[in-house]
Amino acid sequence: MKPYYEHAGITIYHGDCREILPQIGKVDCVITSPPYNMRTRIRNGKYVEREQASHFSKKYSDYSDAMPIAEYFEFQSDVLSKCLQCSPLLFFNIQIVTGCKEAWFKLIGKYAEHIKDVVVWDKGSGQPAMHESVINRSYELILVFETPPAAGRAFAKSYFKRGDMQDVWRLGRGGKGKYKSHTATFPISIPSQIITGWTVPEDLVLDCHAGTGTTLVAAKELRRKAIGIEIEEKYCEIAAKRLAQEVLF
Repeated sequence: MKPYYEHAGITIYHGDCREILPQIGKVDCVITSPPYNMRTRIRNGKYVEREQASHFSKKYSDYSDAMPIAEYFEFQSDVLSKCLQCSPLLFFNIQIVTGCKEAWFKLIGKYAEHIKDVVVWDKGSGQPAMHESVINRSYELILVFETPPAAGRAFAKSYFKRGDMQDVWRLGRGGKGKYKSHTATFPISIPSQIITGWTVPEDLVLDCHAGTGTTLVAAKELRRKAIGIEIEEKYCEIAAKRLAQEVLF
């Protein structure tokens, strides 16, 4: 398995995470944001693929982002299972939208014993809904999974002081500027908060949907090792360029 990029403890692999994850080995923490299945819509009461309108959801060329609900469920279930095999702690940033809503509700039930807690990412305000009678979405969820599963809300390992970690993170919207070519970029403050709260320097962080490398950049800035997996080569290229820049501690 040849890396797309490898330098100073940060590695990027280009490919399907379901194929690469079994070859990764053990990591200390997974931080990722899966595709939202945004090209799925409702027509006549049924899920169908959204018309390939040029203005909508152009994030991927190698992935349709329009799986049938059952297929998306199996996709994310496979990813979750493989991540739980390689890491004791997973942070999955999700948004409840039409194309993934039912699948994630089922996944929450399937993996309920592994869900340690849920964090709300408060983005401040929601963009106007695309249809009538639809609520604007101004938040996303970060599902926190732990293995082996244990009752209660106390983490087996964490590094924040009692009373310091809130369950609502008011961090605004995603990244801006020259690396905003990926339309679902989360702010670097999200992986930074997770990394400082649940890992220590030299720990190994994994992002299996790495996008333009925001989690990897946060890990580098905070002196952690990191692995990113990304199916879209253009995002691997952007992430590699970001990581090649000098980081001043």
